[in-house]
Amino acid sequence: MPSLTGKMTKTGTRLRALATLAAAASLTLALSSCTKLETASPSSVRGAAGTQARAGLGAVDCGRVKCIALTFDAGPSEHSARLLDILKEKKVPATFFLLGKRHIDTYPELVRRMADEGHELANHTWTHKILTDAEPDEIREELERTDKEIERLTGRRPTLMRPPQGRTDDTVHEICRELGLAEVLWSVTAKDYTTNDSDLITERVLKQSSRDGIILLHDLYDGTVPAVPGIIDALKKRGYVFVTVPQLLAPGKAEPGKVYR
Repeated sequence: MPSLTGKMTKTGTRLRALATLAAAASLTLALSSCTKLETASPSSVRGAAGTQARAGLGAVDCGRVKCIALTFDAGPSEHSARLLDILKEKKVPATFFLLGKRHIDTYPELVRRMADEGHELANHTWTHKILTDAEPDEIREELERTDKEIERLTGRRPTLMRPPQGRTDDTVHEICRELGLAEVLWSVTAKDYTTNDSDLITERVLKQSSRDGIILLHDLYDGTVPAVPGIIDALKKRGYVFVTVPQLLAPGKAEPGKVYR
């Protein structure tokens, strides 16, 4: 595994560039309303599945308890091992939307560990290309390459994806449908790409969190992983149960080509 000091030095410029791209993510909700993006909420997916399906659920029934999902984009990174230690200690599952180039291919052992420890692995493209600016063949390549590598490392092909910056359109929906991928956005963002202040990141998450929330964080930024223990402890005190995105939707299931938030 690369040394942390060397890796941080080599990737500093790239991370700053990614932060610039990610800064536009805060515009996603406004853009969605302008383009009439149709999204489904976790509660609507559960409701559509019906009460009979709910009766067969295991330990977590998000129709009865107050659930929330932690999701992390653009990993694995040099911080992911510590994050996994925290999640294991706190007994909290997460959903990881993994990035391919310089992430999956740099930290394959962390991808395997995420899967082995019960987390949900999902697709965040290979190079963080903005899919709405890409040609259909490029979109397929970004998603298929990431899917295949995750499947090679874990034996399981992803069923979820998150488009970079949350930018999606009808072409992306159709290609995701062909590839068996549902799109997952978020309802809570700490904008951790704008600050290394862990207390501020915690404050932003706690202020926005509500039942059925999908929290967006990035474990590659220095301030994020140190904020995670406080976020978990505070939300548990409020009565929240942490689940993966598929658990949040259960007994319903995410349908390929549809968008969830």
